[in-house]
Amino acid sequence: MTMLSRVSYTMPKDAVSADVFFASSRFPNYKIGANNQIVEVKEDSKMSTMKDMVAKETALLLEQQKRLSVRDLASKFEKGLAAAVKLSDEARLKEAASLEKHVLLKNLRDALDALRGRVAGKNKEDVEEAITMVEALAVQLTQREGELIQEKAEVKKLASFLKQASEDAKRLVDEERAFARDEIENARAAVQRVEEALQEHERMSLSSVNQDVEELMKEVQEARRIKMLHQPSRVMDMEHELQALRTQLAEKSKHSLQLQKELAITKKGDKNAPQLYDIDGAESLGSYLRIYPCSDNAPELSGCTIQWYRSTSEDDKKELISGATKSIYAPEPFDVGRILQAEILAVDQIITLTTSGPIDPAAGLGNYVEALVRRHETEFNVVIIQMNGTDHESQSIHVLHIGKMRIKLCRGNTTMAKEYYSHSMQICGVRGGGNAAAQAVYWQPKVGISFVLAFESERERNAAIMLARRFAFDCNIMLAGPDDRSSTGS
Repeated sequence: MTMLSRVSYTMPKDAVSADVFFASSRFPNYKIGANNQIVEVKEDSKMSTMKDMVAKETALLLEQQKRLSVRDLASKFEKGLAAAVKLSDEARLKEAASLEKHVLLKNLRDALDALRGRVAGKNKEDVEEAITMVEALAVQLTQREGELIQEKAEVKKLASFLKQASEDAKRLVDEERAFARDEIENARAAVQRVEEALQEHERMSLSSVNQDVEELMKEVQEARRIKMLHQPSRVMDMEHELQALRTQLAEKSKHSLQLQKELAITKKGDKNAPQLYDIDGAESLGSYLRIYPCSDNAPELSGCTIQWYRSTSEDDKKELISGATKSIYAPEPFDVGRILQAEILAVDQIITLTTSGPIDPAAGLGNYVEALVRRHETEFNVVIIQMNGTDHESQSIHVLHIGKMRIKLCRGNTTMAKEYYSHSMQICGVRGGGNAAAQAVYWQPKVGISFVLAFESERERNAAIMLARRFAFDCNIMLAGPDDRSSTGS
């Protein structure tokens, strides 16, 4: 009281009301703000569950640890560490707030102690009750601080655990990465060794192949040398003998034809009648027949009309050969075994020429065709002379495929014509032309398309015609030339 009298301070009687009432049984939370002002802090219900949040996060991490990959686990641990750091910061803030609360409670208690000495009666009792409440609040605050300290220790422990787990995860990731790099390097080394082994094997194989080829070439050259030493003379002798026999046979055949013609003239009794024209050439398949004038009084053939016929005998009905109107005619397989006639219409008379006998087959052609029939398809090299009646400028080589079901003409990958055997298809020898008529064929795949094809030899030409007719006959189709009788067999 002496202190109060010195400062001349008198407290009014009604400074503290007798009916003082506290709204809450606990002291409110305050913190010192700017300019040392006391600000009330509203409690957040979420902050009170910090321990539950830490326990829940820990349980979730432990539950997912078994099914997470190393990389995902490291990521989760890092997130947990960040959460723990955040919780540690919040605990530090709460500790600072608690410290501020202790200071505030101490100041309040000092003020109440000072006030208790100035009041009396019921007001003093109220002040003492307030002091008791402040002390109880201080006890509660101390308990809460103990809980916060325990929570802080747990948070630090969790943070250290998460940090250690994160470091372990990073270490595992680094170990796995190093192991993967080692495996990749080992795989690359193995691949390189395999490549080197393959290259070495290829080099050795190539060298062995080259060596084998060189040895084979040497053996072939040696065989050719031995063959040239022993066989050429014999082969050349046989070729000369064959050529001499062919020449003698042609001369005797020509002489025999001449005798047959003279005999026919003698039988007719027209020996004294002059003969204006005659037929020259071997009367066999693979050759050609030519009409030539044998008298100076014979008209020029260019001014005469010529028509060739075929018949089984001289007295039989003649069959006109359509398109055979030239002085040269090359017999085809239909003509084998038949007599050919040529009628020449001069200015005022008709001259008939007849072969001395039926056309003979080509030697060995039948066996050759029978060998080709056994194949599924046979190829012939040809040159297109005419296409649809127009001369073909290109002289490139084409291939004629004669198969069991169709005929195809192509050049490389380009197909000129391809048709199955049908009644509209025609094939025969070229009826007219020059010396090459014996090697040419007329082929009509279908109506509106026709070709004149030149073969490599007379043998190939006649074999192609016979082979196509044989395959068509197997399909119940008779192949012939223009205006030929389809019932005639070859």
